[in-house]
Amino acid sequence: MKARPPGALRELADEAGARFAGESVRSAVGAGEQVLRWAEQTFGDRWAVTDSMSDTVLAHLAACTTPGVAVIFLDTGYHFPETLGVRDAVSVSYDVRLLNVVAARSVPEQDAEHGPRLYERDPDRCCALRKVEPLDRALEQYDAWAGGARREESPTRSGLPVVGWDTRRNKVKINPLAAWTSADLRAYAAEHDLLLNPLLREGFPSIGCRPCTRRVEPGQDPRSGRWPDRVKTECGIHR
Repeated sequence: MKARPPGALRELADEAGARFAGESVRSAVGAGEQVLRWAEQTFGDRWAVTDSMSDTVLAHLAACTTPGVAVIFLDTGYHFPETLGVRDAVSVSYDVRLLNVVAARSVPEQDAEHGPRLYERDPDRCCALRKVEPLDRALEQYDAWAGGARREESPTRSGLPVVGWDTRRNKVKINPLAAWTSADLRAYAAEHDLLLNPLLREGFPSIGCRPCTRRVEPGQDPRSGRWPDRVKTECGIHR
């Protein structure tokens, strides 16, 4: 399928956003499947899914709905070993084409240029170098991309559309799990016996890079373990 110009893509995003906001489906799962089928029919091989390899719900849903879809994993060089293990298992267990995307510089090369532990001194810059820029590069060949963000996760995501517009990248942004609750995720994972990151059972409800992720006490905000003791709440991918 040929690439579309930004103007045409923006029009598609606006039309689909209004359509999926107004459509009534019986379940969150049904809504996710519906928008993934729309993405496949609309963009062909010019769209991809991103997955952080925690609960693998989105990767599994995409594999079942649109087999062979490209799934991007951002290998920051700082992940927990458990996260990398889930990535490897997904690549052989789900019907997806897994793309392991790395930063332009290795961690030692970044340390040499910016100094060690940049994640402590300037976490926004570290995220930009190891997550945002690599994703921008990986998405150059696509017109649309899907992520696993959900409205329930944080106040900053409460208005998340099922289909929206990625202004910075000039691409259609698809959020198949936007309306899903934590209960929906647990039920889907249990029903399909999904691959799960072991850290989920050890008090890590939101799993990012090892230096910037902490355990969360019962009853706390699930994302409070990300960049603890900082105002920072997002890595910048979804801005």
